[in-house]
Amino acid sequence: MTNTNITREQWLNKAGEHLRTLFESVGESVPDKVRASCGFPSKGALGARNRTVGQCWSAVASADNHAEIFISPTISESLRVLDILAHEWIHAIHPNAGHGKAFKHTATAIGLEGKMTATVAGDKFKAWAEPVLLSLGQYPHAELQPSNAIKKQGTRLLKCVCTECGYTVRVAGKWLSEMGAPHCPEHGVMSTD
Repeated sequence: MTNTNITREQWLNKAGEHLRTLFESVGESVPDKVRASCGFPSKGALGARNRTVGQCWSAVASADNHAEIFISPTISESLRVLDILAHEWIHAIHPNAGHGKAFKHTATAIGLEGKMTATVAGDKFKAWAEPVLLSLGQYPHAELQPSNAIKKQGTRLLKCVCTECGYTVRVAGKWLSEMGAPHCPEHGVMSTD
């Protein structure tokens, strides 16, 4: 059930208040100015593989010195949004650390697991998140599925196979229609799959 009483930005920023407490509980110094919003990351947002699902812009890039976090609109599941938000908050806490030692120390301390460039909620984080998500309600957003997000390339070459020996050749449809099927060096005309 979606929480219709608040906007997604309000949800993200309330979640940020909870995260602030979590980070402070593991000894992290948390910046005062962090804002979160739903929006496409600057690159990699619609990739077929390794899609970027969150991004944190350093406070240095902001005219009013806020770290700016964006959660991709292609994500709507509340726990996943919360763990992505936590990942991006770590970038706000350690703005020049990338996914190195300081990032990993904080991520593992709060219960994020997996490859540091693509963390997910571990059991510790899930246990912390359960009461937080009960208080926040569902993330008020419906997943966006852009029609051009994954461009499937059609096969350009058609497969021709000799039915006797399995000899295989790929040929452009244009040549197949203009010149006919290629010939197997041993058995003659080949069939197309």
